[in-house]
Amino acid sequence: MSDYLAYRDTPDSPRHATAKESAMDSLRRPPFSLDEESIAWVQRTLASLDTHHQLRQLFNVALHGEDAADVARVVALGVGGVTRFVGPDFERSWAVAQELVAGSEIPLLLSGDIEGGSIAMQFGSKLPNQLGLAATGSTALSEQAADVLAAEARALGYNWTFTPVVDINAAFRSAIVATRSYGSEVDAIEAHALGNVRAFQRAGIAATAKHWPGEGYDDRDQHLVTTLNPLERADWDASFGRLYRELIQAGVMTVMSAHIAWPAYARQHGMEGLEACRPASVSRLLNEQLLRGELGFNGLIVSDASGMAGLNAWADRSEFVPEIIANGCDMLLFPSPFEADLAHVVKALADGRLSAQRIEEACTRVLGLKAALGLHRKTKDELLPPLEAARAAIRSAEHLAVEAAAAAASITLVKDVNGLLPLDCTRHRRIVLVTDPQRGGFAYQEPLPLHLPQWLSERGFEVRPYDSATPPTPEDTDLVLYLLAQESLLTQSHIYIDWNRLHSSLGTAMQRPWHRLPCLLVSLGHPYYLYDAPRMPCVVNAYSAILPVQRAVLERLLGEQPFTGTSPVDASCGLPDAMY
Repeated sequence: MSDYLAYRDTPDSPRHATAKESAMDSLRRPPFSLDEESIAWVQRTLASLDTHHQLRQLFNVALHGEDAADVARVVALGVGGVTRFVGPDFERSWAVAQELVAGSEIPLLLSGDIEGGSIAMQFGSKLPNQLGLAATGSTALSEQAADVLAAEARALGYNWTFTPVVDINAAFRSAIVATRSYGSEVDAIEAHALGNVRAFQRAGIAATAKHWPGEGYDDRDQHLVTTLNPLERADWDASFGRLYRELIQAGVMTVMSAHIAWPAYARQHGMEGLEACRPASVSRLLNEQLLRGELGFNGLIVSDASGMAGLNAWADRSEFVPEIIANGCDMLLFPSPFEADLAHVVKALADGRLSAQRIEEACTRVLGLKAALGLHRKTKDELLPPLEAARAAIRSAEHLAVEAAAAAASITLVKDVNGLLPLDCTRHRRIVLVTDPQRGGFAYQEPLPLHLPQWLSERGFEVRPYDSATPPTPEDTDLVLYLLAQESLLTQSHIYIDWNRLHSSLGTAMQRPWHRLPCLLVSLGHPYYLYDAPRMPCVVNAYSAILPVQRAVLERLLGEQPFTGTSPVDASCGLPDAMY
């Protein structure tokens, strides 16, 4: 029996009969904790919406860039939330937020992946990604970084962050978890994630624990395939179960249900075959029985992006779009296109696959989250700070101090078996630079530029690019510098050293220069390159290519500052020869 059919609403089911009462009553309990005035606002607003307009509140649409026509189109949809992907211009980004706020009769949930690293706002402070923050070894500094991210997000009108990532770096070949998580140790992940929730929610921004029910043991990317959590129940309880319980206890307001299956739990509850591999985003078993029932989560559940292949590989949109709502998610992330997905839900409502009561229940939670954030009490100016106040919050002196401190504390010397460092012009003047010309970036922004080679040149080093026609020799080279910069980004599938691409030919791809020449690998991103180069004699992991991190790397390569970062993962990938 399918998970959907096993837990489907029927007109006479107890859950169906009490949905309205239980959903409204739940708003009095954490994490909503609404007072009677706020409850009354939710009731009035809900009553003013027919089922069709309640449905619109369950959609969160993506807004890429700042095009005026796109903004007007999004405002006209009357949806519950908008996820912003801002452009490079601060004032235009602020103006778009103003248009969104001014045009919405019911306050919008304005959200984003406010994770730091390469996907941060281009005009904002540059904070390390989650793995870089974990490498600082300081939960206090990590929380300060989250405070900065939150303050600058509030300046642009954000009230919902899709953080913290509470996945676990278990499979080192996972290209999607790698630099986005807080590492491999549950204790550290818990401490950093709790700090993230505190920082954002005290700033009036709802935090989101993701990716439910837990990613990191499958080395594939749910943007490309439905991934599987392979843990048995006891191991899950000790890891992901513990993390979600702690965050729920701490009051995290939302959870993102991902396109990740948990077969062991499904089989415990009678699911067999393919149904045991149903993604959480369309699994009532995982969303309602486990997350809400067993773990006691009372907040809002949002699906992960509905355009991802981890869901599209499972079923056709006409089938899974209504199932996202029917099976426990209160909000659907990124309808595509909106009109078609809305029609899918309307059809499901008409043929009984989705009930009006379930729609009302989900809408109640969406409105409840808005009320819990106080959006219903705020004026337009309070929802979005005036331009000058917003500008003052971006890259303030206080924020830049945290930016520098976090970058400096994150740089990790993984190994230096030959005592190469610090670099010195008298010994390492002639540097051959090897970089990856095809390093990726999100579709809406270019990869971060590499400044280290220029800075080394300004310090007196002679830096030239690797040329496969004339590979470096001891006669013309003092150091071979491998400089890689690939953070975890969607649809990368796998991140690894592609020796053919780096060395530009078949013959040179098989050459390793470190027995004849000093060699150094600096990773401004992925922390697991020792898997492909276990005998690389000197390795520095810096987790991100943001500008302050590159500055901090330069200072440490030259011996001007000490390395203080500690690896949050096993950079050796478990290989017995990787630390020699």
